Amino acid sequence: MAFCTNCGTQLGDNAKFCLNCGQAVGSGAPATYYPPAPPVEPLRYDIEGHNLQIARVHLQPNQEIYAEAGKMVYKSANVDWQTRMAGQSFSDKIIGAIKRKLTGESLFFTYFRANSAEGEVGFAGHYPGKIQVFELAPGQTIMVQRDGFLFAQGTVGFDIAMVRKLGAGLLGGEGFILQKLTGPGAVFVHAGGDHVDFTLAPGQVLQVQTGHLVAFEPTVDYDIQMVGSIRTAIFGGEGLFLATLTGPGRVILQSMTLERLRHELSPGEHPHSGEERHPLRAISDGIGGLGSFFSSDD
Repeated sequence: MAFCTNCGTQLGDNAKFCLNCGQAVGSGAPATYYPPAPPVEPLRYDIEGHNLQIARVHLQPNQEIYAEAGKMVYKSANVDWQTRMAGQSFSDKIIGAIKRKLTGESLFFTYFRANSAEGEVGFAGHYPGKIQVFELAPGQTIMVQRDGFLFAQGTVGFDIAMVRKLGAGLLGGEGFILQKLTGPGAVFVHAGGDHVDFTLAPGQVLQVQTGHLVAFEPTVDYDIQMVGSIRTAIFGGEGLFLATLTGPGRVILQSMTLERLRHELSPGEHPHSGEERHPLRAISDGIGGLGSFFSSDD
């Protein structure tokens, strides 16, 4: 019985290459079997509340999660916490910190681990909204808006993704940078108001007011388009641009954005209605993630 030396897949008789990863089969060299990685222990949690939700996580002994700094509400005394940079080597930690800063987050994650007994930790967002949970399989990825990440299992990889199209980055309301989270493990995301979940078929198009996008699968194409006519753009009250999402894949939207909440709380400071911004302001916000990295005190 022979196995691929790259991925461990069993090879057929006289196979020239691996059907799983495509690597050529060496002549005369014995194949080594690499066992699959052990399954990730499921995370036990409860989400309580309605529009001011809190996630209560029940950590098993030695089970670890990491969270965005400042999102913890409480923890039991037997849960250790430590603030540190993600990554194995020093260079990984520095690169990871730069990437996190580009997404508008702090340089550090806070890690929580239960000791010999089960422990509990609670997390919540900073403004009214709900918590969305993604149970990611190994290699499965979800793209999340800036500032959306709440916490995740320690097995989940955190990275950034650049918006591929210039127009989407400049005028999309979320800037050039998105958060990219890859399984295996559970990911918890916080966003404003209530959430609407779509599963787009191949070629199906969904047009969304910029800023209301919470998360989407990487198979979904993301772009920005101008509203049909100048009159609609000026007098329609919905802004100049809409985010255009083309399937296949899953899309999650939020009913309230942080910008709209600020407008309702301080209407005198926001003379423009709705989510509309001046085009030059939109361009400035689009590259704001880069500027904030050099101006922050973190």
